Amino acid sequence: MGWNSWNKFACNVSEQLIRQQANAMVASGMKDAGYRYIVIDDCWQKSRDADGNIVADPERFPSGIKALADYVHSKGLKFGLYSDAGVLTCGGRPGSAGHEFQDARQYAKWGVDYLKYDWCNTGPRNAEAAYTIMAKALRESGRDIVLSICEWGDNHPERWAQPVGHLWRTTGDIFDAWQGKEKWSHGMTDILDLQAELWRYSEPNAWNDPDMLEVGNGGMTTTEYESHFSLWAMLAAPLIAGNDLSKMDADTRRILTNADVIAVDQDPLGRQARRIWKEGDLEIWARPLKGGEQAVVLFNRGKAPATMKVGWDQLNLPEGLTADAKDLWNKQVSKGLRGSYAGTVAPHGVIMLRITPVP
Repeated sequence: MGWNSWNKFACNVSEQLIRQQANAMVASGMKDAGYRYIVIDDCWQKSRDADGNIVADPERFPSGIKALADYVHSKGLKFGLYSDAGVLTCGGRPGSAGHEFQDARQYAKWGVDYLKYDWCNTGPRNAEAAYTIMAKALRESGRDIVLSICEWGDNHPERWAQPVGHLWRTTGDIFDAWQGKEKWSHGMTDILDLQAELWRYSEPNAWNDPDMLEVGNGGMTTTEYESHFSLWAMLAAPLIAGNDLSKMDADTRRILTNADVIAVDQDPLGRQARRIWKEGDLEIWARPLKGGEQAVVLFNRGKAPATMKVGWDQLNLPEGLTADAKDLWNKQVSKGLRGSYAGTVAPHGVIMLRITPVP
């Protein structure tokens, strides 16, 4: 859980911005909700010095990266950076190809806790080999650094990335829309569809990453952002906010800090949800939780309200079981249910439930 600069600010990153976002993560309640990582995406780099060491842009980061990492750490947060397995990053800055061990040692000296490692300008490189080299470099750096693999799912990282990195992107970039495609980017529901069959590859310390959150960036409605956040939590996805934390409205803060939804995402069993039923625009997603509970999302992609029902048989629960169901958005608890739960789901909305068997 954390924040990344790209979705909102792209290349417009600076020391001042990162300090501002770190301050806002604490002041807004995001830190208390579990968010920890402050990650600078592309365009912080400027060049390499005569010895080949990576150099931060001195105009944008006049105090240097170590001082900035120290500041983030002083807030009780963790600090992340971005690089690329190619000669150049996606933004045309120096990449790490041929400098993996040198860069990893530098990151460790600076106090980096997280590396997002991209896949632009890589030529004929083999993805598994390239990411394995950086993983080895990070592990030999003397510091624990999370490796976020970002090759957009093109080389089926779910098949090889588990011993290499801690999370791996499964698709092209997200953009702030309910659906659609733009060049290499996908709307929220398009990315969701690309996750449906990947559930078997996700487990603790090895996560499918459907890209960062767009909640609060303005391209979707509040209801759609609730759906976005709910579904990412069901996917056991990394929750990496991509908005301006210093300018959140009440709805954005409410969504991003919903403790019940976050608890589903962070459930220690670490099981990704499966889409267990689909009929037209209506879908049911479910995931088991530790201790025998289940999380369920009734999802309505349609343009009109829909009455939906989930039966215990669909969840592999005994038909005669009595259970309580908590709606994680309106906080209402339906007690003593037998056999099923039913409710009316708003257009583009969800009902997200935590179902607890009653002894």
